[in-house]
Amino acid sequence: MTMWKDRPRTALLVVDVQVDVMAASIDSDTVVGRIVDLVEKARSAGAPVVWVQHSADDLVAGSPGWEYVPQLRRNESEPVIHKTYGDSFEDTDLDAVLATSAVGRIVVAGAQTDFCIRSTLHGALTRGYDTVLVGDAHTTEDLTEWGAPSPEQVIAHTNLYWDNQRAPGRKAGTVPTDKVDFGR
Repeated sequence: MTMWKDRPRTALLVVDVQVDVMAASIDSDTVVGRIVDLVEKARSAGAPVVWVQHSADDLVAGSPGWEYVPQLRRNESEPVIHKTYGDSFEDTDLDAVLATSAVGRIVVAGAQTDFCIRSTLHGALTRGYDTVLVGDAHTTEDLTEWGAPSPEQVIAHTNLYWDNQRAPGRKAGTVPTDKVDFGR
């Protein structure tokens, strides 16, 4: 029930699945494998795949660590959103890219659960999108030495609370990779 009646499509948003980000995250190989499956499933369904790529002082644009992991291959026709904030919508043209493709529902996978994934989920929902988190296709690094819960707890908690999010005229939820439906 996206807020836009003229945006019937669903898109896959692949967030920050970059070499250095994934090297620091738990279960990276498993998560990347699931994202590969999601990309193939989206393409087969004719759903847009939108790639999001973060840069920062410790993740320098153009560096080898900034690149997407080699297991993922972007088609030239698929847009890339370059960002410098956690929320993939903030100071980018993501909303315009989604509008051009008539997207009102997004499926989110990638990294880092407690930063860019959460920020993007909330950014999407507040902007009017139905927003689905793929519960077994996001990951984060271990920040317990700074007082954070374990990565497994961060992932589980994010899956729990996103499955219970709601907003007027919009839907949110968490589903596993094998339950993702790009046909709406």
